[in-house]
Amino acid sequence: MDFIDPRLQEYAETFTEPESELLKSLNRDTWSNVLIPRMLSGHLQGRILAMFSKLIAPKCILEIGTYTGYSALCLAEGLRKDGVLHTIDINEELQPMISRYFGQSGFGSKLQFHAGNALDIIPELEGPFDLVFIDADKENYSNYFDLVIDRISSGGLIIADNVLWSGKVLDETALATDEETRALWLFTKKVHEDERVENLLLPVRDGLMLLRRK
Repeated sequence: MDFIDPRLQEYAETFTEPESELLKSLNRDTWSNVLIPRMLSGHLQGRILAMFSKLIAPKCILEIGTYTGYSALCLAEGLRKDGVLHTIDINEELQPMISRYFGQSGFGSKLQFHAGNALDIIPELEGPFDLVFIDADKENYSNYFDLVIDRISSGGLIIADNVLWSGKVLDETALATDEETRALWLFTKKVHEDERVENLLLPVRDGLMLLRRK
């Protein structure tokens, strides 16, 4: 579902800082060669992620769900000189592509890719995290939140993608029959009621939930 007129989307992107040549190449490569390319964050959302990262200047970023690495490269733009970004994905088949673009980025060892189940990997990572981006299997959003919330630095930020789920979160039938839709609705309700964070749901692309650790 498109939440904004395509012409307005184009207008917004026209007056937004352009993608780097590397990000443009990764964007094209993903749409040409990878299944479900719509999962890519893309130009506008990528610039949003980069802006938040630059505002926070994180020392440690955790990304849950790498896909082809576009969002990781955007988030890494705000890293401190001594910072690190851990990104996790269960799909090992994309690792060669991820490694190729990470290697061209200039961030070097700051970008650490972990292949496997995030529920197992997250507890092994050294925190605290200043910025967490959740964009993986929707059924586990609440579990990912539980794993990281007490390891977020004060004032740190959690960003969860796809919380509008193409509008299906408003569909009573989808809520009753679709596991992913139900899981996203429960996650959104859960964090909205959690007193440890202040939250803002942005209707950008497929919905971004921002959670600031108090």
